[in-house]
Amino acid sequence: MRLWIFLAGSAALLLAASAALAGEAASPQPVVPGIWLIPGGIPPGREPDGNTVVFDAPAGLIVMDTGRHVWHRQAILDFARVQGRPIAAIVNSHWHLDHVSGNPALRAAYPGLTVYASNAIEGALTGFLAKSAAAAKPVLDSGKLPPEAAEDLRGDIATYENGAALKPDVVVDRSATRIVAGRKLAVNLAPNAATAGDVWVYDPASRVAAVGDLVTLPAPFLDTACSAGWSAALARIAGTPFRTLIPGHGGAMTRAEFAVYRRAFDALIACSASSRDVDECAAGWAQAVAALPGADPAPSARAMKMARYYVKDVLRAHGGNSAECRA
Repeated sequence: MRLWIFLAGSAALLLAASAALAGEAASPQPVVPGIWLIPGGIPPGREPDGNTVVFDAPAGLIVMDTGRHVWHRQAILDFARVQGRPIAAIVNSHWHLDHVSGNPALRAAYPGLTVYASNAIEGALTGFLAKSAAAAKPVLDSGKLPPEAAEDLRGDIATYENGAALKPDVVVDRSATRIVAGRKLAVNLAPNAATAGDVWVYDPASRVAAVGDLVTLPAPFLDTACSAGWSAALARIAGTPFRTLIPGHGGAMTRAEFAVYRRAFDALIACSASSRDVDECAAGWAQAVAALPGADPAPSARAMKMARYYVKDVLRAHGGNSAECRA
């Protein structure tokens, strides 16, 4: 039974700690003037929050991804209050619950905001998330989960049951330049990548790219992924003239660091498709990304464990993709 069931990833149980503390979000970090990172994390015994990226815009703040836990969404609301700016828009990179669960609270606080996302959540609500909720309820009812895990699972079930509040107001169905809350952004769609539809943003004024779970550390979260589409998305990101890249999990990267990640990703997929030993594939990944800025106190060990799981139990078990890939 997968306890990290609503993020679409068993590997969270391999992640015992992170920079975030239980019940406490990390402090907002300036990236460049007018753009901030509110780091996600994986507190001990809890499920994760993805990174949140905040862009200042003429009409207010643009919030990219809203986390899972109460403390993460509160950090977003507190930041808006300190800045004295309304939240005018949300961009969701994808539908995993560690990136969208804060949407209803932000909508309640700022009823006029607009949510931009792909329509992949429609399929997730009737497919993966519905199956996950059905499987999770008896685990929760058993009373065998630690209190923190039970609290997270109850929260995820509640978020799924309020799924209508997670849907976008504006469906991102193609890559295009958009004016979001008055700020010009390249809002890009990556089909059949980490999910059926991933959205990533490039801000030409600052040359910052915020790419959601198309880049994650300590390993790529392949639970709902299509390998070829993900690789193609990384190639398109590489063709964008960004200077700074903000991943869905982990620290901000330079172009050179992203290039390391991209090579390691493609090597992991190729190794998985070969007859090489699982541990050899996992070790190659862990060694390749060891120096990248992941917010994990034991990146090599965890990167190895996660990569091993994804090669053995996801990619090789389902012909090179996740069981959710429909490409």
